[in-house]
Amino acid sequence: MNIEYIIIILGEPNSTFSEILGKYFKNVKKLKRKIVIVGNKNLFEKQLKKLHYTINFKIINKLKQAEKSKVNLININYKFNKVFSNISNKSNKYIEDCFNTSLKIIKGCNNNVVLINGPISKKTFLKKKYLGVTEYLSKKTSSKDEIMLIYNKKFSVSPITTHVPVKYITKKITKDKIIKNVIKLNEFYHQILREKVNFAVLGLNPHCETTDKYSEEEKIIIPAIKTLKKRGLNIDGPFSADTFFLKKNITKYNLVIGMYHDQVLVPIKTLFNFNAINITVGLPFIRISPDHGPNTQMIGKNKSDPSSFYYAMKFVDSLN
Repeated sequence: MNIEYIIIILGEPNSTFSEILGKYFKNVKKLKRKIVIVGNKNLFEKQLKKLHYTINFKIINKLKQAEKSKVNLININYKFNKVFSNISNKSNKYIEDCFNTSLKIIKGCNNNVVLINGPISKKTFLKKKYLGVTEYLSKKTSSKDEIMLIYNKKFSVSPITTHVPVKYITKKITKDKIIKNVIKLNEFYHQILREKVNFAVLGLNPHCETTDKYSEEEKIIIPAIKTLKKRGLNIDGPFSADTFFLKKNITKYNLVIGMYHDQVLVPIKTLFNFNAINITVGLPFIRISPDHGPNTQMIGKNKSDPSSFYYAMKFVDSLN
């Protein structure tokens, strides 16, 4: 896969992302791809200056103008009254313009681009229209069956349901959904990552058992696993989530399918801290979100951990 461009959306203007980018470009001198940042130049420069970082941008209007040796920037015109402020819906149009501009220029890239977006406030920007940025981008690109993959080269996880209230989880889990997700993830690993997958599937109920008349394990999860085995996939389960994440299991399997968000994201973040990234599988391009939010309590303190962004860039470098 020949990745030529990395497009970075600055995202929520009131976050620690400017600090993280400042730290990265201060330490990484040689760029392997053409980096294009999409956001407001004046605000970004003021934030970097306040945090004692400097990035020399090349202002461009089109991707063809980008140079590999420089950090390129497409400016999104917007007026900000303060360098750092509180998150509010006043920035929604700016964030929307950043995404629209990025998606517009991606259309002519022939799949040789990776999109990395900075943190977005689900509460203010997405409101209740979308469960997350994954679903937002799926709608914007007319995609279907998008999948959240929290990736580390050694061990990764993927939830069947994403940002769904707990009381609705059982309604969203189906045999077809599990089968489709696993097949698509298997293709992604083989075609894009050039890696073999050993899948493990977790149950939904504690110890994969229930006193209820309806068992999701018996009616949904086990039939899905049997179908996938017949198709030749390396897949086992269901496993009880409370004891699965032991060393003997995470060395045997490299991709775990969980039934809901926190069932798999809590353990992988505990295991790898910020050395993991959120990849959206199923879009017309590879989209990555570093594993941190706006982190408003740390804005301006210069103490944020940039490890996940480093890992994102390292991942892109490994794609060829």
